[in-house]
Amino acid sequence: MNWWCKTSPHHRCDAIICDGAVRSGKTVCMSLSFVSWAFYCFRGTSFAICGKTITSLRRNIVTPILPLLRELGFVYAEKVSRNYIDVSRDGVTNRFYFFGGKDESSAALIQGMTLGGVLLDEVALMPRSFVEQALARCSLEGARLWFNCNPENPLHWFYEEWIKRAEEKNCLYLHFVMDDNPSLGAAVIKRYKSLYSGAFYERFVEGKWVAVYGLVYPMFEPAVHIADVRGTPREYYLSCDYGTVNPSSFGLWGRVDDKWYRIREYYFDSRKEREQRTDEEHYRALEALAGDLPIEAATADPSAASFLECIRRHGKFRVIPAKNNVTDGIRKVSSALKERKIFISPSCKDAIREFGLYRWDDRAVKDTPRKEHDHAMDDIRYFVETIMVAPETDGGFFSIAVER
Repeated sequence: MNWWCKTSPHHRCDAIICDGAVRSGKTVCMSLSFVSWAFYCFRGTSFAICGKTITSLRRNIVTPILPLLRELGFVYAEKVSRNYIDVSRDGVTNRFYFFGGKDESSAALIQGMTLGGVLLDEVALMPRSFVEQALARCSLEGARLWFNCNPENPLHWFYEEWIKRAEEKNCLYLHFVMDDNPSLGAAVIKRYKSLYSGAFYERFVEGKWVAVYGLVYPMFEPAVHIADVRGTPREYYLSCDYGTVNPSSFGLWGRVDDKWYRIREYYFDSRKEREQRTDEEHYRALEALAGDLPIEAATADPSAASFLECIRRHGKFRVIPAKNNVTDGIRKVSSALKERKIFISPSCKDAIREFGLYRWDDRAVKDTPRKEHDHAMDDIRYFVETIMVAPETDGGFFSIAVER
């Protein structure tokens, strides 16, 4: 919190890097320290706070720290439409701009500015071009750099260029674990530890920069996860991974209480069958898979535009384009398996087969599963990320309509 004070042995460092476990308190500590440092060293100066997106930035930093700043005697005026906030205390005012670094084009947003410092939240999720452009803006005397992130692949550019070279770059490097957060009780920490396994446990719980390897879903246990529907489902959904040359995989899902069952599936491999099917033929298979059940919606890969349009044209099923963040989706499927919230019917033989074959690509720089034995895996991921998890966690906005 006070590494930049003249009484600290680290006050001559040019930057600080905080990484480690999720929910370890590093973001709140760093945010408060960043604002306090800005008022300790500057007045009438501009700073930047950057996140993966503006939305995530407001959720992770802005909303949590504003009440804390008020308690510390700061006064602020936020300009939401212009993405900055003016913060004042004891006659001194500084301005903090908000930026989202979601892709390579984001670097242009921050060009031309002169900053006293920059805080990069979840820096490992930002493209290198954006990060380096933000750092280049910090040209004022006494400017400092603030980095915060959860671990990724050990070949990630930020790990190679900054964490491994922290001393060379005159950075203070702090590693956080969950026990560093005094607001987490023992029961909460135990629950977080139960959510992850393998490389995701090492990253999110132990805070290590480790590579993923082996099976993508080592927590899939046939004796546990292969099961017939227990009870009568209250709602039904369809999930689709559409392919022309590659296999097409569709799943029928039913919900019983808080558990979801893959009741049956359709899997067509054009190479194996030595023929290709049209959109209409695949659609008829989708209808046969659903039977007479009341289907709430079908979700499919958004890149399968022609097949999505085919489903819409028939008007029988509501269509939801699937979320397709591979790594995040895999993490959510892993959590659902560990929490025993999804089960696979014994009749879904291709899904069961792929669970035993789906592996990480150990030759890739980024966390990437091999593009093989992944078609049922993709349609399961679409279902979990788009239907099962998204309505419960993604939030966004809420609206109601009232008849006048």
